[in-house]
Amino acid sequence: MASIGKSIETASDFLKKGQLVAIPTETVYGLAANALDTTAVAGVFEAKNRPVFDPLIIHTYSVLKAHDYVKSIPEPLLKLANAFWPGPLTLLLEKKELVPDLVTSGLDRVAIRVPNHALTLELLKSIDFPLAAPSANPFGYVSPTTPEHVNKQLGDKVAYILDGGPCEVGIESTIVGIEENEVCVYRLGGLALEEIEKIVGKVNLKINSSSNPAAPGQLKSHYAPMKQLILGNVKENLKLYKNAAVIYFGEKDFDNVGAEYNLSPTKNLKEAAANLFFALRMMDESIADVILCELLPEEGLGRAINDRLKRASVK
Repeated sequence: MASIGKSIETASDFLKKGQLVAIPTETVYGLAANALDTTAVAGVFEAKNRPVFDPLIIHTYSVLKAHDYVKSIPEPLLKLANAFWPGPLTLLLEKKELVPDLVTSGLDRVAIRVPNHALTLELLKSIDFPLAAPSANPFGYVSPTTPEHVNKQLGDKVAYILDGGPCEVGIESTIVGIEENEVCVYRLGGLALEEIEKIVGKVNLKINSSSNPAAPGQLKSHYAPMKQLILGNVKENLKLYKNAAVIYFGEKDFDNVGAEYNLSPTKNLKEAAANLFFALRMMDESIADVILCELLPEEGLGRAINDRLKRASVK
């Protein structure tokens, strides 16, 4: 198992040596490596058992610093960066040559963001390279939102886990780019569409389920527990599955289940997003045979939660 601590110096030293460090962000914990070191980046793919055709996100500490790694930031995307960085927004931008093709899976654009976590921002300022950092979990499984989640699954593959406490947002960043002068959203996430559209107007959704992704988080099957996740009317599905765990939202409307988790008793979508991956892990570790859940309202962060649930239910 990896050691868990709050030492920026320790995390920095390991990263400078090309080793892997788990880092906290407001969204989920990331499995970080020097993004400019292809050997270190290859270690991320290997540790996660992640296919190399699925690109990574790189992290830096400011809008100004992002210019070191991308050729330009188009005006609409710059407005978003100025409005929401640090925060759960990733921009897809044309990369400079120093960003290895391995990071972008050979694509011309790199996904880049500034995370909103004090420890990780301090870490990023202490090193002279960006961090490639997908979620710190085995590929395809539920993303980690605590240091303990990381240690349980990747503790033997990371040098250090930087402890920043539980993640506040709880689902990955929203990924935004631009095509033919039109702002496009490639992955729904912790920044709601409504907030983006307040800044740049109507956006084009390109939320593909693809085996050839243009951005991280577009694979059809992803974020999945080991147990089968079944979406649909919980009361009806409980007639079919007697030993079921249930994830629900708001008031309880069922009885006699093996395990249960309420994402938000008050139907708060931000609270539900923060609890989603924790709930999937808890129910996955229960004695139930399957996990039942219903989709949430298709508004605000509900869209991103539903996106994760749909991908997690694909087998």
